[in-house]
Amino acid sequence: MRSRFAPSPTGYLHLGNVWTAMLGWLQTKKAGGILVLRVEDIDEQRSKTEYMTAFTEDMLRLGLTWDEGPDVGGPYGPYIQRERYGRYHEAIERLAGMGLIYPCYCSRARLQAVAGAPHDGDMPVYDGRCYGMSEAEREKNNKPPSLRVHVPDCVISYQDGVYGEQCENLRRDCGDFVVHRADGMYAYQLAVSVDDGAMGITHVLRGRDLLNSTGRQIALMRLLGYKNRIEYTHVPLLVDSEGRRLSKRQHGMTVRDLWAAGADSQQILGYLAYKGGLVDTPGRYGLGELVQRFDTAKIACTDISIDAAPADIIKTFI
Repeated sequence: MRSRFAPSPTGYLHLGNVWTAMLGWLQTKKAGGILVLRVEDIDEQRSKTEYMTAFTEDMLRLGLTWDEGPDVGGPYGPYIQRERYGRYHEAIERLAGMGLIYPCYCSRARLQAVAGAPHDGDMPVYDGRCYGMSEAEREKNNKPPSLRVHVPDCVISYQDGVYGEQCENLRRDCGDFVVHRADGMYAYQLAVSVDDGAMGITHVLRGRDLLNSTGRQIALMRLLGYKNRIEYTHVPLLVDSEGRRLSKRQHGMTVRDLWAAGADSQQILGYLAYKGGLVDTPGRYGLGELVQRFDTAKIACTDISIDAAPADIIKTFI
């Protein structure tokens, strides 16, 4: 097993990050596998070194260590996405050589207005307007284009570790998708597919909000010739009392909030393990005990409500 945890350093580590990091760590260690830390910092405007420093400090304090990464090295580096741009460029060139890449001049407003209904909360299904556009038509546009990949008319099927059988027709359910943005940034779908393929990743555990990204990533890895077949496990999200996902943008509770309130690592891990169904009784749990208890069959499909303040978490789960 080769798994990865791939944080974006756009804010401080919050409970949602710890939830997926903990589950990925437990899954990997129970199988005797290798855990890779990969820094996904292609969002150059929001990514900051100070957040990555804080993130690694908090992860180590929780005991969630890694076997390969920017600080420890490994055979599949570099482990920072900004240092892997050359690989993403090569991937686009390879897809272009297959005749699958084309420029798209559509604005976000147009996509939202006429490109079709959104699929399961994702971006609207692209209608292919710019596919097959003539050179003369392209020259009439005076804005930098994004680059889209023309997807095959095929069904991608896989068995998710929590949500079971998944089937997606790429052309119908998402349409041609962006691999390089008009602002010059490489798209998440391309970067993560290249990195998972090139790093030999065999298992991915992440939040269910990325469930409908999986078909695109499988398709890209196949087109690019990667041989590793990944087993995916998507897990429920941590949400607040109104059902909103805990995230950095939503100012979700950070681990540093809990440290400041007096929590220790076993309280934080025990709280998440109890809320997520890995243990039956609340309390302080170490990683060694949680590894023995880990079983994806215990993880429910429904999102997990976190509506307690840091002090209440500590008081309730001692």
